Amino acid sequence: MPEPLAYPPTRKSDQRDVLHGVEIADPYRWLEDLDSPETAAWTEAQNQVTFGFLNAIPARARIQQRLTSLWNYERYGTPWRKGKRYFFFKNDGLQNQSVLYTQRSLGEEPRALIDPNAFSADGTVALATMGLSDDGEMLAYGTSVSGSDWETWRVRGVEDGVDFPDVLERIKFSSVAWAKDGSGFYYARFDRSARLDRSALVDRGPGESDTDLGAEPEKLEDVNRFQKLYFHRLGDPQEKDELIYHRPDQPDWGFSPEVSEDGRTLILSVWKGTDPKNLVFWKDLTNPASSVRELIPDFQAKYSLAADIGRRFWFLTDLDAPRGRVVAVDLGRDAEAWEEIVPESAETLESAHAVGNRLLASYLRDAHAVARTFTFAGEPLGEIALPGLGTVSGFTGERGHMESFFAFTGFTFPTTIYRLDFHTHVSSLFRAPKLDFDASAFETSQAFYLSKDGTRVPLFMVHKKGIARDGNLPVYLYGYGGFNISLTPSFSAGSLPWLEMGGVLAVACIRGGGEYGEEWHAAGILGRKQNGFDDFIAAAEWLIREGYTSPKRLAIGGGSNGGLLVAACMVQRPDLFGAVLPAVGVLDMLRYHKFTIGWAWASDYGSPEDADAFRILSAYSPLHNLKEGTAYPAVLLTTGDHDDRVVPSHSFKFAAALQAAVAGVPAAGPALIRVETKAGHGGGKPMSKVIEETADRWAFLVEVLGME
Repeated sequence: MPEPLAYPPTRKSDQRDVLHGVEIADPYRWLEDLDSPETAAWTEAQNQVTFGFLNAIPARARIQQRLTSLWNYERYGTPWRKGKRYFFFKNDGLQNQSVLYTQRSLGEEPRALIDPNAFSADGTVALATMGLSDDGEMLAYGTSVSGSDWETWRVRGVEDGVDFPDVLERIKFSSVAWAKDGSGFYYARFDRSARLDRSALVDRGPGESDTDLGAEPEKLEDVNRFQKLYFHRLGDPQEKDELIYHRPDQPDWGFSPEVSEDGRTLILSVWKGTDPKNLVFWKDLTNPASSVRELIPDFQAKYSLAADIGRRFWFLTDLDAPRGRVVAVDLGRDAEAWEEIVPESAETLESAHAVGNRLLASYLRDAHAVARTFTFAGEPLGEIALPGLGTVSGFTGERGHMESFFAFTGFTFPTTIYRLDFHTHVSSLFRAPKLDFDASAFETSQAFYLSKDGTRVPLFMVHKKGIARDGNLPVYLYGYGGFNISLTPSFSAGSLPWLEMGGVLAVACIRGGGEYGEEWHAAGILGRKQNGFDDFIAAAEWLIREGYTSPKRLAIGGGSNGGLLVAACMVQRPDLFGAVLPAVGVLDMLRYHKFTIGWAWASDYGSPEDADAFRILSAYSPLHNLKEGTAYPAVLLTTGDHDDRVVPSHSFKFAAALQAAVAGVPAAGPALIRVETKAGHGGGKPMSKVIEETADRWAFLVEVLGME
């Protein structure tokens, strides 16, 4: 271990707030000003120390070289069909961004339709959102810059690959829903700066235009509220777009549009923050004067459209079924008339949609995939055979298509594409990747352990075959535990060097996620958030007790909400871990709601504006629970300077506070922050940056865990 690091000095202010009668010191508040020269100088100084440390690690160059070799293989996305064309993504290996291809038949030579690598020299402009017209001849697509969630949309002709003159701005968190006749599409956007004032709240009805577009928000951290739904007619300037629906009385509502298969109905999924519960509204598109009507008027459960035939609609929901079921209703009928089609089962129903004149449903059984098919009346048609313990995705296609494509992946099983023939109900290998990795030398297993309160929690483990449980194995324990998101087996070339170096990859499926449905999610949020931390700590203790590792050889990592997870666990149990890797983490739980889309996370966290929630949040907020003089383990925080999901000031303030806390503590590990430039929350990050950051993380662990 090198000599103690000299961290850049960080100015402390006397900023103090009084929240619910409690005085809260916030000496690094000035780091929230992301555009200030002082903040820029601070991040540059921090990066100099961090990269000085990382570049001096002997193993780093070798790890980066191996990562470059491993990632240099052809990767295909799951094909899908629209109109008379097939579409798919492909990356030749080390391309910064994957390329969208199209072909008229599977035997035809495909051609590139959109190559995002041509958008910028450094690969920092990404293809973010897209939607094809019903005939597959026009593509609406959005691009994002430097990892931002903000997008600029254009329309491209599929036949000639030429863009229309249409350019749309101010778009974030929106899907594309084309009109059946291809005349235009529905989408959602924000107006002017996303930080709107009350003077902008003028209710405009259907058919009226809104010219209040303005420029980009003044600051990256501006709050995003008051999304509105529009219809854009091809060829019109954006200021002429027709306002379809908005709710000035509901600033937190957002709108995700879908057009029915026959083009007669617009279905709106109305979301509120990140809560999986949503409303469902609809509009009769055959009557231009029709209003938007309520189908599901209360935020009581999750609903996602699975199929529609005429006026009959099938929805996947967790209403009265925490692990999911499928119900059907005719539009205009009361909830009492809803019919259960596929009942709740022991497995968690993840998705359902219509392909091959049947319902195709994906389930999770102890966090790994199962797939089944049903008639539209709910009669079981059988299970789809999968290659093993892993994750399935895709099942692309439309109701009348007699083929579907799906992807299967596992921790050591590279993403492989299969074609399912509904004439024979047999799936066959379609595309298998080839890379320089011997999967047969490794094994994946699943164990179950008991958390603090006796709850049984699943844990995946991946490692070389024949390892000796001598209590000295380097282990990287990963978790998330929030927002109903499930952690399932998935392949990443980035994990392979860790396994090849003798490391163990462990993934804990803790409460707060969606592995066992809404009850599992609800058990790890709000006042029960500590359950997720307890689950993760119990996983670490189990790995030590079972002889896999010891605290000095145990690293933990997670991103976003997972960054909160690992930072909170480190603060609560600094003795239990040798290294901590919080990526783009939510670390200031008393001010998270004041930036960009942070307010939307209150469904999981609770709002600091509420006295009871404040008490809970302040008890585990990583920033506010650091204690000076504590020997915290080695920490490498990572964030992006353009992260407008979890703004980088979370990581900035935590790094400053951590460095102050460990000053003069000989037993403390390095407290470093790595700030990636022209990068955001992770989406759209160029492959070159992915390889560099991954190499830095593994090299950091090699150094601080004493692997060499």
